[in-house]
Amino acid sequence: MSAGIASRYATAVFELSKEGGSLESLESDVSHLKSALEDSADLRSAIASPVYSREDMAKAIRALAEKMGLGQFVGNALSLMAMRRRLFVLPHLLDRIEELIDEDKGLVKAEVVSARALSDDQMHRLQGSLQSVAGRDVRVEAVVDEGLIAGLIVKLGSKMVDSSLRAKLSKIENAMKEVG
Repeated sequence: MSAGIASRYATAVFELSKEGGSLESLESDVSHLKSALEDSADLRSAIASPVYSREDMAKAIRALAEKMGLGQFVGNALSLMAMRRRLFVLPHLLDRIEELIDEDKGLVKAEVVSARALSDDQMHRLQGSLQSVAGRDVRVEAVVDEGLIAGLIVKLGSKMVDSSLRAKLSKIENAMKEVG
């Protein structure tokens, strides 16, 4: 349900921004909002809380949008979502807008999880390999998860390759359970 709601709002904001020639501004707004959500536990809590009245939440969101310098379309969408108690879908909305922007640019998103941060050279080579597989430009989002021990998990579109040591050890453990 959340994905459907987020998709409708995202499509509307994206189309209005595209018609208005402000896709760069939209991309910046999405980036700033994602950072704000990552950095602020209070914001994450507030968008999911039913405690605040619709009017209070709309006022707070308008003030936040103004302080962050968000564009008109994003600010209006957030206010509307607050009035309709739909702010809980904000993370999905931001992801969907990013997808729409990437599609418009001809990009595909790849999520790369590694045991430690990749060097610039490693990232460049990985991006080149992913572009040859995808057949178009790739935007790589890198995340570090030390629990992998070693290796990578790569998600490119609907495909996923898990070459982490954790996954390999898990396969060995499952094989051992079947034997014993």
